[in-house]
Amino acid sequence: VKEGCEPTQRRETLARLTYQRLFRRYLRLAGMTGTAQEVTREVKSVYGLDVVRIPLHRPSRRVYAPARVCSNRADKWCEVADAVARISVEQGRPVLIGTRSVKSSEELSAVLHERGIAHTLLNAKQDHMEASIVALAGQPSRITVATNMAGRGTDIRLGEGVAERGGLHVILTEYHDSRRVDRQLFGRCARQGDSGSCQAIVSLEDELFATHMPAATTGFAKCFARGDSSVHKAMYAWLKDFAQYLAERRNV
Repeated sequence: VKEGCEPTQRRETLARLTYQRLFRRYLRLAGMTGTAQEVTREVKSVYGLDVVRIPLHRPSRRVYAPARVCSNRADKWCEVADAVARISVEQGRPVLIGTRSVKSSEELSAVLHERGIAHTLLNAKQDHMEASIVALAGQPSRITVATNMAGRGTDIRLGEGVAERGGLHVILTEYHDSRRVDRQLFGRCARQGDSGSCQAIVSLEDELFATHMPAATTGFAKCFARGDSSVHKAMYAWLKDFAQYLAERRNV
C-alpha cells in the first residue's frame, strides 16, 4: 500500500496439512541425506522407515581439531580471529566460519575488521550475492563468515594449490539445537576425498548452554575459571551433548 500497489483480497485458510502427514500419503517413500543418523528414531516413528548408511565413495580425509571452549563471547571471537590469522593469512588456506545468527556474524566481522583481516560476510543481508560468495569460498586465503550453511555450499570447490595446503578449514562458532546442523557445517569441508579440517570454537555464554543447561553451565564455568583440566574435557562433552539432547527433544 505504501508503494501504491493495489492490495489483494484477504485470504482464508480452509485446511492445513503437516509435512509428515503429506509425505506419508506417498505410495513409495524414501529419502537421502548426509545427516540422518541423529534422527533415526524420529524417521522410524514418524514414517516407519529404517536408516541405512551408504559407504563413502572415497575415504574421508576430514581432520577434526579439538573443540575450544571460552568463558565468554569476547574471548571466543578473539580465539576465532587468531585461528583465522594462523590458517588463512599464514598458511594460505580458505576458511569458512559458521555463525548462528546475523548478530553473531556482524560481531565477528567487526573483530576481523579491527585486525585488518579481509573477509566476506554472508548473512540474510547479502542473499542476492549468495551464489557468487559461496562459489569463491574455496579459493586460497579466502575468509567467509556465514550464517546457517544448511543448504548452502554443498560443493565448495577448492582453488588451485589449496588441497596441498590442507584444504578448506571450517570453524563452528556456536552449537545449534540440532546436531545435524552442526554436522552439515562441518561437512562443507573435505568432500569427495578432498583434504580439509574443522573445529568448534564456542563460549559458555552461547544460547544453547544458557537456554537448556544454565545451572550446569554455571558449575562448569567455575571449574573452567579454576583451570581444573582434569574434569574440563569430560564435563564439557557431557554438557554439550545433553544440552543438544534437550533441545532436540523440545523441538520434535
